[in-house]
Parts: sequence; structure tokens; C-alpha cells
Amino acid sequence: MGDELDCALDLMRRLPPSQIEDNLAGLIDLVPDLVEDLLSSVDQPLKIAHDKESKRDYLLCDYNRDGDSYRSPWSSKYDPPLPDGNQPSKKLRELELQLNEAFNIYRDLYYEGGVSSVYCWDLEGGFASCVLIKKSQDHSRQGQPMKGTWDAIHVVEVTNGKSSAQYKLTSTVMLSIETEDTQTGQVSLAGSLTRQEEKSSPLDAANSHMTNIGSMVEGMENKLRQTLDTIYFGKTKDICNDLRQIVGVSVLKQRKDLSKQLGNQLSNKN
Repeated sequence: MGDELDCALDLMRRLPPSQIEDNLAGLIDLVPDLVEDLLSSVDQPLKIAHDKESKRDYLLCDYNRDGDSYRSPWSSKYDPPLPDGNQPSKKLRELELQLNEAFNIYRDLYYEGGVSSVYCWDLEGGFASCVLIKKSQDHSRQGQPMKGTWDAIHVVEVTNGKSSAQYKLTSTVMLSIETEDTQTGQVSLAGSLTRQEEKSSPLDAANSHMTNIGSMVEGMENKLRQTLDTIYFGKTKDICNDLRQIVGVSVLKQRKDLSKQLGNQLSNKN
């Protein structure tokens, strides 16, 4: 079983990220015994559902799934209904609501739209929390040839101490961009990036779990944005510039001849 799972995950890493849902579904059909392990190990683009009771959208993932039902962070009810579904403890549920409101403001300030959800569950000696953010943009409707999606998944494991807590953050960002026009044709760019970070923070009136988790996720997102800008956009731009010269061949030849002449003249002076 372990070898099969390792092979399946290794195969997923080599398949196109833009087709991850189709690839995962095909892989589950091949090895149905690994369905739970694959769903919990492979990050997929987040899907949006609507909570009719609270009239608010929320995100679906493996962390709010119980069987075939998903729990809303706003009403804490499952859809389809699941009376005996997993629920956080009362105290943790209060923290979950506070985190949802806080990250809803964070999402609005940083992303100017999209959907966010936070889910918490109890662990021995602490708890875990999952922060989800999704932002989709489709400029093709406005006559501009570009659309894209940003999916961020942040999982925080918290171990409580006497006056401090240990936080382990695992963050994954999935980015997908598509553009098409008559000059460049169709261009698709997709991929994912995962990073981990651990830190110990004090717990007091000024440093609550919400404050510590919020600052940790915010700092990690800033690092991921900078890395994505360097890897996805910077490297892609460098490769395109090397493959496709903006100036013509004749101009390049003139520049090369001029450089050679200047070099010869400087050599003669010496």
C-alpha cells in the first residue's frame, strides 16, 4: 500500500497542474483502495458552496469533509445533512468563528474579492486550523484576454504550552493563468508551491491564537507571492527573451560588428 501511494503521488507531481482534478479522478479509478489517502494528500483547486442558512459562501476541501458531506464554517452544519458529523469543541468553535471573521477582512483587504473559509478541529494537546482563500478573475468578459485563479491552503498545527504555543504552518498556493489573443495565441501557466514554517509564540492578552495564526499566515503569503513572482513570471520572462529576440537579426549583426570594431581599435591603442 505504501509503495502504491508513493508511486501515485510521484505520478501526480509529473502531470500537468492545470489538469489536476481530471488526473486525480483517473488515478482513483485505477487504484480505488487509495481514495482516502489520495484525497488527503493531493491539494486540489478549491470549490465554492453556499450556506443557505447564513446566506454566505464557503470553500470545500478535505478538512471540512465527512464522508460525502461538507461543513459550513458559518452555521457549522453539513450539506448534505449529517447529524453525527465531526464538530469542533465549543471553545474551539468560538475561535473558528473569530478566525473566519478576521480572515474575511484580510481577504477583502488583500484580494479585493474572492472567498475565504477557516476550519478548526481538536487534537491531543492542542488543535489544528485550516485557512482557505480563493480568488478567481476573468477579464475575458471585459474584452481583455486573461483569466486566472489563486487557491491558497494554510494548515496550522498548534501545540499549547503554559504561556506559549508551538505553531507549525504548511502552506500551499496553486496558481493558474490563461491568456489568448491573435498575437501570442493561447498561453497557459499553472503550478503549485508548498512551504513550511515552525515558530513558538507567547500566549497572553496581546498575543492570542488568532493574532499569532493571522500574522504567521500573512507573512507566509507575502513570501509565497515573492517566490511566485520570481519563479513563474521572472524565469518565464527570461526564457521567452532568450528564445524570441525583440530586435531583428540585421540589427544584432550591426551591434556585433560595431562591438568588434571598438574592440579592435582599443587593442591597437594599447
